Amino acid sequence: MKELEYPFDPDYILSNKKTIKKQLCESQSDFMEKKIAVLGGYTTNDILLIMELFLLDYGIRPVFYESEYNQFYQDAVFGNAALEEFKPDIIYICTSNWNVTAYPAMKDTAEQVEEKFQAEMGRFCQIWEKLAERYHCPVIQNNFEMPYYRLLGNRDAYDIRGAVYYLTRLNMGFYEYAQRHTDFYICDLNYISADYGLKEWSDPFYWYMYKYAVSVPAIPYLSFNVANIIKSLFGKNKKGFVLDLDNTLWGGVIGDDGVDNIALGPEEPEGEAYLSFQKYIRVHQELGVILNIDSKNDYENAVAGLHHPDSVFTEKDFIVIRANWETKDRNFAAIASELNLLPQSLVFVDDNPAERSIVTGQFMQVRAPDIGRVTDYIRVIDRSGFFEATSLSAEDQVRGDLYRQNKARQDFEASFAEYGDYLSSLHMAAVIGPFEPVYMERITQLVNKSNQFNLTTKRYTQPDIAQMAADPGYITLYGRLTDKFGDNGIVSVVIGRVEGEHCHIDLWLMSCRVLKRDMESAMMDALVEECRRRGVRRVVGYYFPTAKNRMVEGFYKEQEFAQVEADGAGNTVWELDLTQGYQNRNQYIERRRS
Repeated sequence: MKELEYPFDPDYILSNKKTIKKQLCESQSDFMEKKIAVLGGYTTNDILLIMELFLLDYGIRPVFYESEYNQFYQDAVFGNAALEEFKPDIIYICTSNWNVTAYPAMKDTAEQVEEKFQAEMGRFCQIWEKLAERYHCPVIQNNFEMPYYRLLGNRDAYDIRGAVYYLTRLNMGFYEYAQRHTDFYICDLNYISADYGLKEWSDPFYWYMYKYAVSVPAIPYLSFNVANIIKSLFGKNKKGFVLDLDNTLWGGVIGDDGVDNIALGPEEPEGEAYLSFQKYIRVHQELGVILNIDSKNDYENAVAGLHHPDSVFTEKDFIVIRANWETKDRNFAAIASELNLLPQSLVFVDDNPAERSIVTGQFMQVRAPDIGRVTDYIRVIDRSGFFEATSLSAEDQVRGDLYRQNKARQDFEASFAEYGDYLSSLHMAAVIGPFEPVYMERITQLVNKSNQFNLTTKRYTQPDIAQMAADPGYITLYGRLTDKFGDNGIVSVVIGRVEGEHCHIDLWLMSCRVLKRDMESAMMDALVEECRRRGVRRVVGYYFPTAKNRMVEGFYKEQEFAQVEADGAGNTVWELDLTQGYQNRNQYIERRRS
């Protein structure tokens, strides 16, 4: 919804939250439902109401547990029957500097300041450890905003008794804890409040009147940032950019002005702004964000602009370049198709509001930010949270290479008359085996991002996955595929729950990068092999339809399962009788052991 995209109008959101919620609920039905416990150090009701809107806009329907006022410590450390019955999928600890129990006094010695610091850190570590022990789910913790006054003036930042110094040190303690623990995330209240304006954010009127640690007008900014972390954890991040060229990556129209006269480079203010934007976009590749071009231009002109001496880009930085005189929406659709991605996985960046409107009119869930002037481009895109990084795997950093390899495969395929000959020529090899600790982060990422080839679309946290991998009652398999063009990485995950002589497939997913490459058959063969080893006689598969996974509706039928149940919503149950004999399906992939 456009009203919820950055830069949004917070007053409009606060005044129209009921109407916005109704529109969101009516506009789609395919929501992922998640239980979110909010343990607050102050009044949090309005934060939840606004957070719900952003989450609904991301396709997540939240069910909230809200602690009593300032009971975050008690709920976490001493337990709470209602919270335990709630069984949260994620916990958000909504605290602020008002919740620090003791600040240094001017008469304190260094030893006394240290005692207070250790006591405060110990209190929060106790909270986090108890929550991890009880609930095994991701925890989001606010860090501390700076104080709204400085008793020591500028010295407050470096004197050991200064509140600024003390809060900064606590924040560093929080960051070090986050670096050591998976499934623990920081909501950077310190940055968000500074970006908003600390004086307005921390207006004490709201604390004394309502026990709000954040001013009411600032609530949407806090809720938006927490929602971005949550949608990232549950696989709702965007995957790439589709970029315009003229007046987006450089100033001017290259077809009219020529490559020598476009604004790009450090010699003039406008050109330097475009250069900074290019650098900002390019570094996204290190996060696994893929770059593409959709430009109304002659291809030669587009390439000439990329070859400008001050351009940070080359053609190789982009997976797909569509520079022609087709409409932007057609090119956008073609780019998504060539990448085997849904259009809503991509962010459209274009300076022209008419072009943005055409693309978003055709693809309702595509984000096309109102980027404003070139000096605003970075701020708007950066604050939008499209690529909120809750994890950063080794595979993320080479994701562009994976898509380039896949494009090379597609081009190679076009030279074959028979598809089987093409598959044979790829010389594919797969490592298929039980989940390994070294791959847990990537497996979790794939589980929470895959939507199209995903039969049940169940989502699990990394501790959930580690627990299943260690449980002898589960069969867990990952698949890693290589071929003559390179390593595709981990591309498939299967989780089966063994009950007696039955194995129930709770999760089966595969990356769209390897569709129709026989990897599903190789995984099926490996699953049957493991089931037989465990004495399983029947494999039970489930298909739960969503708006995005229709492509696998007939998957179990193709694998020769028999349908045994179906309901009016399209949910189906399938069985494969292993006592009737099973012939391996994989023809083109060499199986290797992990």
